[in-house]
Amino acid sequence: MNPASRPHITISCALKRFATPSSSATTKRIAPAALEMASEFARPAVAAIKHANPCGVGVADTIEEALEKAIRADPVSIFGGIVAFNRPVTAACAERMGELFLEVVLAPAFSDDAFELLQRKKNLRLLEVPVAPLDASQAGSAGRPSDYRVRSVRGGMLAQDAEWFHAREIERQVVTQRTPSDEEWTQLLFAWAVVKHVRSNAIVLARDERTVGVGAGQMNRVQAARIAIEQAGDLARGSVLASDAFFPMPDTVEAAAAAGITAIIQPGGSIRDSDSIAAADAAGIAMVFTGTRQFSH
Repeated sequence: MNPASRPHITISCALKRFATPSSSATTKRIAPAALEMASEFARPAVAAIKHANPCGVGVADTIEEALEKAIRADPVSIFGGIVAFNRPVTAACAERMGELFLEVVLAPAFSDDAFELLQRKKNLRLLEVPVAPLDASQAGSAGRPSDYRVRSVRGGMLAQDAEWFHAREIERQVVTQRTPSDEEWTQLLFAWAVVKHVRSNAIVLARDERTVGVGAGQMNRVQAARIAIEQAGDLARGSVLASDAFFPMPDTVEAAAAAGITAIIQPGGSIRDSDSIAAADAAGIAMVFTGTRQFSH
């Protein structure tokens, strides 16, 4: 039997699964990643996940707009993906998703009309899951949730604090001559919330509260940036960049400058931070240090 298809593995969280096909072990492992991503935001948000990485995330005034942003972020990679909502799924959302092939949809609720539409799709799993945005009331000390991530190892398991910081509770040190504009701050905090859910080395480009480029799981940071920039295309110009860890060299800043990126958020902490700061200043890029590395693996 294909290990990815073993039926006995379940997601350990409070959920209601409707009478839809059983999920593979791979799907059950990835679905919580979508749930965590959607829970980042207080405003209506939709996260599309593929192979444990967000391929499209959108935040908007309505859940329908957020879904459209998530789809437009990467209409190719969303194929066969998992989509999570932090608001109930409406009939309009269901109609839009009816145009796509998806594996799983997670949401706090489905309207009757939405459920009726979605249950017609063959092999689509619908999961009703409590979704609450991460905020200080739900967090432990230093803004971290009071829970753990558990992974098995040979002969035992590892339990680690979930190293989560709410995007708006992080240290924000502007290290460049130029300070981000109000709009850049909005996009930087959005991108920072997303990048911690991307496998390291991770780079996220964002604008208009949606991802436009995601570079995931690369062995060096500048390559992750190049992938995100290539994916964004013309949308890279005027976007912001988030990095899950510091820049060991200024090459990522230089690539961002060449693409027309206007602001960067990253942890800082490299012995060569001054080189990256100088490169940002030379390009007129605003750069912010958070003091916190993400490093999702």
